[in-house]
Amino acid sequence: MTLPTHVRVVIVGGGVIGCSVAYHLAKLGWKDVVLLERKQLTSGTTWHAAGLIAQLRATKNMTKLAKYSQELYGDLEAETGVATGFKRCGSITVALTDERLEEINRQAAMARSFGVEAEPISPQEVKQHYEHLNIDGVTGGVFLPLDGQGDPANIAHALAKGARQNGALVKEGYLVTDIHKEGRRVTGVTWEGKDGQTGSIQAEHVVNCGGMWGHQIGRMADVNVPLHSCEHFYIVTEAIPGLTQMPVLRVPDECAYYKEDAGKMLLGAFEPVSKPWTLDIPKDFEFDQLPEDFDHFEPILEAAVERLPMLADAGIHTFFNGPESFTPDDAYHLGLAPELDNFWIAAGFNSIGIQSAGGAGSALAQWMDEGQKPFDLGDVDISRMQPFQGNRSYLFERSKETLGLLYADHFPYLQKKTARGVRRTPFHAHLLERGAVMGELAGWERANWFADQGQEPKYEYSWKRQNFFDNVAREHNAVRSNVGMYDMSSFGKIRVEGRDAEAFLNYVGGGDFSVPVGKIVYTQFLNAKAGIEADVTVTRLSETAYLVVTPAATRLADETWLRRNQGDFKVVITDVTAGEGVLAVMGPSARKLLEKVSPADFTNAVNPFGTAQEIEIGMGLARAHRVTYVGELGWEIYVSADQAAHVFETLYEAGRDLDLKLCGMHMMDTCRMEKGFRHFGHDITSEDHVMEAGLGFAVKKDKPDFIGREAVLEKAEKGLNMRLLQFKLTDPEPLLYHAEPILRDGEIVSYLTSGAYGHHLGAAMGMGYVPCRGEALADVLASSYEIDIAGTRVKAEVSSKPFYDPKSERVKA
Repeated sequence: MTLPTHVRVVIVGGGVIGCSVAYHLAKLGWKDVVLLERKQLTSGTTWHAAGLIAQLRATKNMTKLAKYSQELYGDLEAETGVATGFKRCGSITVALTDERLEEINRQAAMARSFGVEAEPISPQEVKQHYEHLNIDGVTGGVFLPLDGQGDPANIAHALAKGARQNGALVKEGYLVTDIHKEGRRVTGVTWEGKDGQTGSIQAEHVVNCGGMWGHQIGRMADVNVPLHSCEHFYIVTEAIPGLTQMPVLRVPDECAYYKEDAGKMLLGAFEPVSKPWTLDIPKDFEFDQLPEDFDHFEPILEAAVERLPMLADAGIHTFFNGPESFTPDDAYHLGLAPELDNFWIAAGFNSIGIQSAGGAGSALAQWMDEGQKPFDLGDVDISRMQPFQGNRSYLFERSKETLGLLYADHFPYLQKKTARGVRRTPFHAHLLERGAVMGELAGWERANWFADQGQEPKYEYSWKRQNFFDNVAREHNAVRSNVGMYDMSSFGKIRVEGRDAEAFLNYVGGGDFSVPVGKIVYTQFLNAKAGIEADVTVTRLSETAYLVVTPAATRLADETWLRRNQGDFKVVITDVTAGEGVLAVMGPSARKLLEKVSPADFTNAVNPFGTAQEIEIGMGLARAHRVTYVGELGWEIYVSADQAAHVFETLYEAGRDLDLKLCGMHMMDTCRMEKGFRHFGHDITSEDHVMEAGLGFAVKKDKPDFIGREAVLEKAEKGLNMRLLQFKLTDPEPLLYHAEPILRDGEIVSYLTSGAYGHHLGAAMGMGYVPCRGEALADVLASSYEIDIAGTRVKAEVSSKPFYDPKSERVKA
């Protein structure tokens, strides 16, 4: 059969995710859907997947997608006639330490707020569910009765058949050899058939579902898809007499998972230090496996024989080593490539492809069909990846760690160990010399906290108070009572300039940018539903130039949003992040410190809150922005990279007399929590309405035309369905991180979007959306609230205003 020459979409790759995307697009009524698989369906990774299907993920929307997968696979067999092997056999995760028990109990609490059935169970109850388990050392477990397992290859074949039944063309033996582009759009692909034929297809969209080959396929289109293959090991025993269907068992403290299948036991491993394979996957790789490495797997097996004594007498039927792809942050890649406007990604599934593929395929299909995300997908949106993360050496080093992180303790503030030190701010060495303990975000090395003299500058992780708790408290109190300084250079800086700069920003942003030079505007970029795509400050530098400052993690996504909405506006958009270092000087004594090093006037009369001015500082030049993310009097000092070291030394030396304290990112987070400042990606996302987020003040509703205006006006007329509120525990001891359930008058109504300890106010604090349709604010606040922390309910005060300095008098002092 000759392939068509013009289609609506070409999907590259016939693993489970490619089949899912084809299935869901066809179900949405898309015609001319073509899936091209270089060999046979499932022949890359899907065929040898373990087929574990869990519902609970780390966030609400990832859980929503996993739950959808499970429901879909339960119905596919009836729809297509292809047996998927799907069984709801349940799953058990057991803990062997108190720290792991805290983690899984917190996960169980989170599950309840996401509508997932999860039951904490004792070691004895674990034994009742899983009779073969040796429970020596087991501290507890969590049972999810609706989790399951399935046949990975048949699930993919069922999706492919469903796609065909709805009109899609699924073709095996067609290798995509090139992808064609014009400007920011792909125009089609070139293919080579197994019989040597070649041809091309024009396409309105191309979807990269290439799995391990996803990186290479991306390179054909000059698109960055950071992932790397790793060796993944499991064994399958001979048949074990009397073995019946068991729940899926995970023992993360021993890096192991167990699955009963047809009277045999499968034991798989996510070892702490994994074996990267290659970035250049052979194009002829098909239903292949990698050489055995029993020495590498042996420690896992030794522990497993102790944990499941039946294995000691069971013969090994199969010792399998197959490659799977892993991304730098252990989250898969989904969505529209930042570099192009019609090239989509669904790849890099980090050994959870079977449980993810149904939901991911559905979400991507909806996004393609509607032209906007169906809900927040920030956890997996490909635009979170930085350009350097496609570097071969980086991917090789990072992949040694990411496989094992699936089963590592997921402690709060856990930092990656591999592939570090790539991006350093101009102050990096100065901060390290003074005790900085670095964390990493988007590749940036950032001072998270400062060790005291004689204290080892490293993290000691726990779910309780970690070793830096008191250090951050001192940094926090320095900013609240005196003066602190911290490095903000990693925050994204995007210059928007040109004759239409003002008009363009007034269209793309909710605020009013028709302001004098030197004025700083805090606002959001909204989508058509008035969801928040970006949370930014914008400083007018001249009549034709503005500086947009964004969170470090979303710089690329925010720049991409600007480019995609540029239209016919005559503007130039430039990333200038690395060009300037930024030091934040914050606290009641901030003005006093700056007056010691600069002749500039920092009074309210000349430099009120929300304005910037060019200044001399030491022997150099800088720009002082009077804004704050910690809720105190303060300035962000922007200085060109060549003068950054001098300005740091000038401020640090002048600060000695004032007892200036160097501070880190953890302090910034604890202070912003007390002040009720939102954190993008947690408290505000693309599916959170700007009005319900309490940020209506940052949107100028009377502007004639801006993205999201109709949705803002509609919400103003109809009223809020949700309110983002602040919570403060009445007990000073427990800690909050995020996703803890919120109980209103004894019933779970929501969960915390973020949490941190309020060192000045003396208790853990959090934010979360509470349903309020048809209710007055006073009635919402009059209720009794509790937060569920690992199964324990803790009373909480609630407020719609910041608990700290609600009138912002300190900020404007």
